[in-house]
Amino acid sequence: MTAHLAAVAQSVRAATDTEELNPLLPEKYDIIWSLVIVIIIVLVFMKYALPKFQAVLDERAEKIEGGLEHAEAAQAEAAALRAEYEQQLADARTEAARIKEAARAEGGAISAEIKAKATADAARTVETAQRQIEAERQQAAVSLRADVGALATELASKIVGESLEDTARQSRVVDRFLAELEASTAATAASKEN
Repeated sequence: MTAHLAAVAQSVRAATDTEELNPLLPEKYDIIWSLVIVIIIVLVFMKYALPKFQAVLDERAEKIEGGLEHAEAAQAEAAALRAEYEQQLADARTEAARIKEAARAEGGAISAEIKAKATADAARTVETAQRQIEAERQQAAVSLRADVGALATELASKIVGESLEDTARQSRVVDRFLAELEASTAATAASKEN
C-alpha cells in the first residue's frame, strides 16, 4: 500500500506541477462571461449612445463650418467696405484738391477784380479831384478877374481922374487891362523858356 500511496502522491505532484495556476489569470468561464457582457455593453452603446454623440459632433461641426463661412463672408465684406472707403477717401482728396484749386483761382480773380476796382476808383477820384480843382481854379480866376477889375477900375479912376462907374466902360477897361497883363505874362514866360 505504501507503494500505491507513493504512486498516487507522485501522480498528484506531477499533475500539480504541470498545471501551475497563475493567480493573475481568471478562470476561463469568468473570461467568457466578461466578454459576453462587454459585447452586450458595446452593442447597446453603439445602438443608443453613439448616434447621439455623433449627432452632437455633427451639429458642432456644422456650427463651426457655418461660423467659418460667416467669418469668411464678414471678412470679404470688410475687405469690400475697406476698398470702398479707400476709394471714397481718394475721391474726397481729389475733390478737396479741386476745390482748393478753384478757391485759389477764384481768390486770384477776386484779388485782380478788387485791384482793378481800386485802380478805377483811384482814377475816378483823381479825375474828380482834377475837375474840382479846375472848377475851383476857374471860379478863382473869375473871382480874381472881378476883384482885379474892381481894383483896376478904382485905380484907373484915380489915375485918370474921372469916374469909371459906367459898367460898359468899366468892362472894356478891365478886359484891356487883363489882356495886356496876360500878354506881358506870356512874353515873360516865353523869354524865360528861351
